[in-house]
Amino acid sequence: MPAKIRLARHGRKRYAYYHIVVADSRAPRDGRFIERIGSYDPNTNPATIDLDFDKALNWLHNGAQPTDTVRAILSYKGVLYKKHLEGGVKKGAFSEDEAEKRFDAWLAEKEAKIQAKKDRLTNEAESAMNKKLEAESKINEERAAAIASKNAELAAEAHAARAAAKAEAAAAAAVEEVADVSNEVPENSSEEEKTEE
Repeated sequence: MPAKIRLARHGRKRYAYYHIVVADSRAPRDGRFIERIGSYDPNTNPATIDLDFDKALNWLHNGAQPTDTVRAILSYKGVLYKKHLEGGVKKGAFSEDEAEKRFDAWLAEKEAKIQAKKDRLTNEAESAMNKKLEAESKINEERAAAIASKNAELAAEAHAARAAAKAEAAAAAAVEEVADVSNEVPENSSEEEKTEE
């Protein structure tokens, strides 16, 4: 039975995540499998990979063939490098301690790269958010200035209208006083005429 290490698709449409399984190569993609050794979620950035390192290494030693995507995942997690180092120990190229040192150094470098990428992504997200907030505050200030100028114009128009109304009222009052005075003058003159008679 030729065993393969491959991905089994799960999740909803356009939001898939995968189980990393060891299965018979003749079995359907999402069908029967021998053992589940991890999961892979490409929807996060960076992708989330949960892998049982020892089981994956054991299956590689037992002859299971990974698919191209799983080979990339195993390389990313260091399983293939560990297998390569174990091969070098078997051939006598270097000792097991040297192999462990090399693998630990590689693992530390890989973790540093991953952490640097995470930091870069969070910094980019924060800077993008700050730019959006600055743009939004600028728009809000422009809006507030426009509203203030419009309110000032409306207040000036209202003040002018009140002044015009006061002027009209004053003119009307002056006209009424003139009319009252003109009405009073003839009455007074007629009274004076009566007194003279």
